Amino acid sequence: MAVDLTVLSNGAEGIFIKNSRFKTTLVTFNFYLPLNREKVAAFALLPFVLTTCSKKYPDFRRLNTKLSKLYGAELSASAEKLGDYQLLKMSISVIGDKYTLDNEQLTAEAISLLSELIFEPNTQNGEFSENDLKREKRKAIEHIKSEFAEKRLYSKKRLIEEMYKDSPYGIAKCGDIEDVEKITGKSLYNAWEEMLKTAHIRVNVVSDSLPAGLFDSLNARLSSLNRADVTDIMKTEGTKPAAKTNRVTENEQLKQGKLCMGFTFEKSGGGLDTADMLVCSDIFGGGPYSKLFTNVREKMSLCYYCAARSVRIKGLLTVESGIEKQNAEKAEKAILLELENLKSGQISDAEFNSSILALTDSLKVYYDSVNALEGWYASRISDNQLFSPEEFAESIKRVKKEDVVNAAKGIKLHTVFRLLPKEEQ
Repeated sequence: MAVDLTVLSNGAEGIFIKNSRFKTTLVTFNFYLPLNREKVAAFALLPFVLTTCSKKYPDFRRLNTKLSKLYGAELSASAEKLGDYQLLKMSISVIGDKYTLDNEQLTAEAISLLSELIFEPNTQNGEFSENDLKREKRKAIEHIKSEFAEKRLYSKKRLIEEMYKDSPYGIAKCGDIEDVEKITGKSLYNAWEEMLKTAHIRVNVVSDSLPAGLFDSLNARLSSLNRADVTDIMKTEGTKPAAKTNRVTENEQLKQGKLCMGFTFEKSGGGLDTADMLVCSDIFGGGPYSKLFTNVREKMSLCYYCAARSVRIKGLLTVESGIEKQNAEKAEKAILLELENLKSGQISDAEFNSSILALTDSLKVYYDSVNALEGWYASRISDNQLFSPEEFAESIKRVKKEDVVNAAKGIKLHTVFRLLPKEEQ
């Protein structure tokens, strides 16, 4: 599978990911902006407002009619957090031209439509439509409320907030309800202008062939924007160890308690040289072969689930578990004991080989979906080199047990967050 990167005008680039397995073409505009507490909610709302209407298609009925004419082309949007940056994604997926009935040039039309939505929104007098704004604000608030209601997500969110109180990474990717409620048509318009002028832009194309003139037309668009102070996407900082473990406990009316533990590790970043840390965290708490699953969950029955996940770009390792209140202390001690066993080199051949196989197999899945493949390259924004899932799988195969042990020795407990049931009255 070939991947070609084209440098466009200031702070923009295009990536063509050639893949002949799919009958569709996926084009995604990725906008990277620094996480900013005052602006995060407005930026997060933008992709959803922009992909529902434009000047030419001022309501979703007319836009949906246009999509139907493009053989049911699909629009999608999201707002994500990637290291110390906010990632705004807007995509269109359309059937490849060679699969149309009369060799229609649908791809060019679809890309033109997506460009219109992004660069020519449904605004008037420097403001977004109040109806569009109300609709998307309501959805955003419902989404934030749903995350609070799902206690596993809430506990992980609180852990990150506590670990990164004075850091961009501690900011929720969509802001909070109060932030959303404050957004006006004018403030959203200002956010849109700032996004176009200052975001680092990466346009990813997953297709059998690169649509003719795509990157040239994008360059022409960007050249007219007077872009300045473009986001430097190489500034994500690793996580510093804590001088003393931070402990936070909250109590709510719930049946199952949550124990979330945050650790730092020495090597941060997402490059090929972090494969050892990925294997380390997987053996610790990845699959059903991991130490946390087989020992803490199965043998000791101290939790309903217990899993570890590494965020290598931040030098962060988290452990999440569902517990009974009376097992909170025991579970924490058992998790820390398994980490010490890992540091001392107690890794069986079964654990090691299962992890290597599971991780390399999981990387093959990226080639089964255009969205997954696009997402891989969107997330590689701060790496010094562009590499494929297959190349990363090869680096995992080169990891040795001693590499895993050395990686484990750099892991240090930073914060413990517990969400426990209230005492019955």
